[in-house]
Amino acid sequence: MKREAASAFKVVCPIDSTTRRKIWPEHHDPSPFVTPADHFVERDGVQFAGTHLIIDLWGARRLDDLQLMERALRECVIKCGATLLHIHLHHFTPNGGISGVTVLAESHISVHTWPERGFAAFDIFMCGNAKPDAAISVLKRAFSPKKMNITEKLRGLQGNDACDGKRSDSPSQGRRVGGMRKL
Repeated sequence: MKREAASAFKVVCPIDSTTRRKIWPEHHDPSPFVTPADHFVERDGVQFAGTHLIIDLWGARRLDDLQLMERALRECVIKCGATLLHIHLHHFTPNGGISGVTVLAESHISVHTWPERGFAAFDIFMCGNAKPDAAISVLKRAFSPKKMNITEKLRGLQGNDACDGKRSDSPSQGRRVGGMRKL
């Protein structure tokens, strides 16, 4: 049954290797002399896959401006030192909310906005040498929120680790809450 379904799919959606590379580009060096990179991160002696920021903006402006959102996301990618693979944004009507994702070699940035409430939810996960914290200032400048709630989660830790956490708006005021840091 599975074999029949796979054969039927190939007939309906034939994709040769050249087309597949255009649709799903591969980002690697095929040289046999290159050792694959791990992309795990080490901070203060702790190794983990990457940093995941959950950022809520309250009292924010221009959350229905599609061009501003794309410019802000592209700037976040540059400031964070990440590698952009693809951006997809959807503009809802009638309220003008935006949902979208910025796909990165290092992971992603996603956004969902409720302009009628002045609220935006950003999700930023990056591994390797990327610095997701650099996106915070970009989002502040672009959307002028009255308040930001930022939660940081270190992904890929073995067990419950003290470096995993929530943080308050100011990193110097970070406090640990329930295994997370509040910024």
